[in-house]
Amino acid sequence: MTAPHAPPPEGLEGVVAARTVLSEVDGQAGRLVIRGRSLDDLAGSTRFEDLISLLFEGFFEDLPADLTAALGEARAEVFAQAAYLDAGLAALEPVEAVRALMARLPDGDDLATALRLIAAPAVFTPAVVRVQAGQSPIAPDPALPHAADILRMLTGATPTAAQVAGLDAYLVTVSDHGLNASTFAARVVASTRAGLTSAILAGISALKGPLHGGAPGPVIEMLDGIGAPENARAWIEAALARGERLMGFGHRIYRVRDPRADALKGPVRAMAQGTGARPGRVAFAEAVEAAALDILKTHKPDRPLDTNVEFYTALLLEALDFPPQAFTCVFAMGRVAGWLAHAREQLAGGRLVRPQSVYVGPEPRKAA
Repeated sequence: MTAPHAPPPEGLEGVVAARTVLSEVDGQAGRLVIRGRSLDDLAGSTRFEDLISLLFEGFFEDLPADLTAALGEARAEVFAQAAYLDAGLAALEPVEAVRALMARLPDGDDLATALRLIAAPAVFTPAVVRVQAGQSPIAPDPALPHAADILRMLTGATPTAAQVAGLDAYLVTVSDHGLNASTFAARVVASTRAGLTSAILAGISALKGPLHGGAPGPVIEMLDGIGAPENARAWIEAALARGERLMGFGHRIYRVRDPRADALKGPVRAMAQGTGARPGRVAFAEAVEAAALDILKTHKPDRPLDTNVEFYTALLLEALDFPPQAFTCVFAMGRVAGWLAHAREQLAGGRLVRPQSVYVGPEPRKAA
């Protein structure tokens, strides 16, 4: 008989699998730090291009001071792959179609490969959304900043300053978040030296799961189901009575309010003042949020269930005209920068990720 082993922590809870300079998630204090900068400092004042430079610092020798032009060229380059967006791919969920198009990109470990991988979901997501709506994809404009070009490719219109700032704030906010499931998947694949494209495909495959990045869309379903502020308490009470989870509330790491929710609340309010905004949408959502927090404290007093990033992500992306089924793709637009930085950090360490398992199956029978 083999010696008994202590069972490993469920879900690798508390296991340190990497040492990183990239981000720190302090769940007790509700704080997120990205390369020495707090999210409060970064969100709302930093372009996504500059956040990429911050994450990539020290990982690529040929990193230019400003990535705007190089990233614009990468968007123009990957747009050629949109020609392969046929009826078969268009029939898939957007994240699956985007992943399939990204799989056409060559593997590599250099900056050019990394920029193509950042450009890919930014270009392919608007293309998939438009084709699924019966419209033609719009080619990138390499001269535009990244967020502005994404929105132009999505709607065909010039976005407002508030819309560009809102998308930049979102991409920065979700760019990195410790060793989450998708980032760990990307690091594991990177450790085999398979290449950055392979690592990012692993990341996006993990991200699409409903327990990770596939959740913001149901927040819109919840708000639409509630319909009006006066319906909030009854709807929420009924959902909890059925044993359902309230989307947009609670987080595995944060014991207090998710700082990313606060980082997105300001941009959502700013866009609500703009042309085309849905009247009263933010006020309605805030009323639902207040009712949910009050009810959750009563129903689950032993569990810290505060507003998480999904809640205001849903409102922000809805205001930017992304359909709910494409929300995970937009998440990937931002998180891909973190995946790439973690992949390069893993490569610098040079260690293959190879944890052990504990065998709990039957022992072989001895011959009589």
